[in-house]
Amino acid sequence: MHRFFVDEKDIYESQITMKGDDVSHISKVLRLKPGDIIETCDGNGTDYEVKIEEVQKNIIKTTILNRRPSRSEANLKVILFQSIPKSTKMDFIIQKCTEMGINTIVPVVSARTIVKLETEKDEIKKVERWSKIAEEAAKQSKRGMIPIIGMPISFDKAIQEAAKLDMAIIPYELETAHSLKKTFENKNINSIGIFIGPEGGLEDFEIEKAINNNIVPVTLGPRILRTETAGFVALSCVMYHFDQMEMGGI
Repeated sequence: MHRFFVDEKDIYESQITMKGDDVSHISKVLRLKPGDIIETCDGNGTDYEVKIEEVQKNIIKTTILNRRPSRSEANLKVILFQSIPKSTKMDFIIQKCTEMGINTIVPVVSARTIVKLETEKDEIKKVERWSKIAEEAAKQSKRGMIPIIGMPISFDKAIQEAAKLDMAIIPYELETAHSLKKTFENKNINSIGIFIGPEGGLEDFEIEKAINNNIVPVTLGPRILRTETAGFVALSCVMYHFDQMEMGGI
């Protein structure tokens, strides 16, 4: 069943009005018509099964057939603090982490970050593009919310933001003692941050600063992972360890 996100202000007691780009996609690409059934989500954890009643140029009117809590959202809030990589690697990171259940992705400018966003306009344009990728991935993976893509921040600011969470980890190739399993053992947490460096990795002083601010260094195993896969691997391990892979848990 085709799935779309809708604005809560367009949801009424028995009807939902669809607007924006989805209207053209539904009518011209998918060629759906009155009587067809689709699935919508309010982005806050509630799914709606609706029947298309009327297709107009700029809006689609639907009737609500059923509403239910989304079963695809994790109980654990995970924030990825991702140093901005080169090329389109960030697109891949956002797409795959959205599929796995990430709550928020914060682009981070660290010491070895090569990509330079010179102006606020550049940052806004990038974040808008990344947010669209997150939305499309959320639709495809039947998420109950669209992950938040934050504005780029400095590494120091990311450390400050991580302090608001129950726990934060930083995969580090020189760490050998703390596996994810040992790190999470007997932990009962509701929110966790994951720090991932850019292509060249984080500088030693950044690792030291993170550790001094209670961010736990962990090993992801003996193999060196690329920046575009490290976050996804860490996220997958976190979700598995905290039983967020079960139906209803994620």
